[in-house]
Amino acid sequence: MDSVMSLLASINWATPSWDLFIYLFFAIGALLYGFSLGRDRIIVILVSIYMALAVVGNAPLIDQVNLAFQLTENIVLRISLFLGVFVLLFFLLSRSALIKTIGENSAPGKWWQVILFSILQVGLLISITLSFLPAEVASAFSEQTRNIFISDYGRTAWLILPIILMALGPKTSKE
Repeated sequence: MDSVMSLLASINWATPSWDLFIYLFFAIGALLYGFSLGRDRIIVILVSIYMALAVVGNAPLIDQVNLAFQLTENIVLRISLFLGVFVLLFFLLSRSALIKTIGENSAPGKWWQVILFSILQVGLLISITLSFLPAEVASAFSEQTRNIFISDYGRTAWLILPIILMALGPKTSKE
């Protein structure tokens, strides 16, 4: 709690930083987004994020496009490709049998499940997006932001915690 209070005290509201934008996006996105979608849709989105990360992180085509256009590591291309593959996979998976195997179609889930899943999902998206940035850009963020979202420990936590919650989390009962 003291770290949250020190974070709030250190914010310069007159000239907001990218760190403030990230934290506001994280807080507002996790709450509003989660309650508007429900637990099962969030799980489908999480699966889509993992699949998009696997494709973008391992697709040799990206390196070939960079070489063909004589680009050095193009951040915008990698982030755009990740978001594009993520959106495409979400629409394909949400219309597939996957949503029915997860649980009741569009079941809202318990309120605490929705909050946990949405926090972990938004944190994962922020962590993945920031991981695509070059080191010199990432160093402009505060140490706290780097520790939470960009560090090896932070990225590992954001990648593993949603999987643990999906595996161990209670299911909604079918009536």
